[in-house]
Amino acid sequence: MREMEFKMERPGLLKEGDHVTVTEGVLPSNYYYTINPSLAMSGNFPFTERMTEREGEVLEIIENDRGFYVKVRFEQAPAGGL
Repeated sequence: MREMEFKMERPGLLKEGDHVTVTEGVLPSNYYYTINPSLAMSGNFPFTERMTEREGEVLEIIENDRGFYVKVRFEQAPAGGL
């Protein structure tokens, strides 16, 4: 099981308990993930922390001084075994 945090630009796009799917993006030395359809984006992850699961459940919506964040739980561990 793995939990990841995604940045959401405005409130109300997702709620706790929502089932989400993610799309993987590739940079020269990292992967990043986007909750479909472009609702929130993860930070960058090195190749050793690549996700193998593409579906998860929203655990929490967090609002702080920097904006809105979505915590998502995925059932499968990342490819690197973390």
